[in-house]
Amino acid sequence: MEYFLNQLINGLCQGAIYALLAIGYSVIVGVVGMVTFTYGEVIMIGAYTSMYMFQYFGNNLLMGIVASFLTTWIMGIAIYHICYERFSNAPRHIPLLCTIGFSILVKNLAQIFFGPNQQPILNVINNTIYTIGPVQVQKIQLIILFVVIVLAVILSLVFNKTTWGISLRAVSQNKTAASMVGINVKRMSMIGNCIGCGLGGVGGTLLGLYYQMAIPTMGGSYGMKAFSASVLGGLTDIPFSAVGGMCLGIIENLGITFSSASFRDIFAFGFLILVLLIRPEGFKSKKGERV
Repeated sequence: MEYFLNQLINGLCQGAIYALLAIGYSVIVGVVGMVTFTYGEVIMIGAYTSMYMFQYFGNNLLMGIVASFLTTWIMGIAIYHICYERFSNAPRHIPLLCTIGFSILVKNLAQIFFGPNQQPILNVINNTIYTIGPVQVQKIQLIILFVVIVLAVILSLVFNKTTWGISLRAVSQNKTAASMVGINVKRMSMIGNCIGCGLGGVGGTLLGLYYQMAIPTMGGSYGMKAFSASVLGGLTDIPFSAVGGMCLGIIENLGITFSSASFRDIFAFGFLILVLLIRPEGFKSKKGERV
């Protein structure tokens, strides 16, 4: 029972990271209106950015998070101009293929510049363990939950209380109507893509801290987890995508409670397939609304 409760805590922590990644993915799909396959490499770049910040400027967590957000924000600008802007009126499979090509390019460049082997991210946080009854909670887990909650609150305030946020919501709902009332649709689409990429970069930092490593090929698995969680939420519904991420994290860790850790992905994607077989629209009872 004690091991089960500890695995549940691990699942909540990992699910929180997946939720953050899914939120970023849903923002991109909702505002840009296209599925992306560059997201995994955005996560990877976020992890490496914070790793080098910790190495050269000290173990300042806030600095690492801000640096990864800004770096992947800039990466979001490049992705938008290369993969989306030129193909706004092209068939939807054209920008999709472009994101796949961009993903392969970034992954291979990362292996050249960073090396093919994983690199450690150690001793950034003094990982104290707190015992609460039969449950053990690590300091890093509390920090991850805190960061994800703070970012989710900030994002909610941005979308609901700022001019940018209202414009982003308008573009996500109807680009033609948004253009007719004077909103710069291309600019808002780029900003939406940058926000989603920035959240993915922070998610990469949290993954690097949690597993204490970064590797150029880490983006493939986590990008698919973000996509899967977003699909569970209807692709464009932020709250339900976050719920999808939490579910994936919990299912993974509860599943390996009764089996090997190597079966982690089987439980996650098996859960996705099962949910879609029962409810093809995901957790929502209707088609997911845009952000």
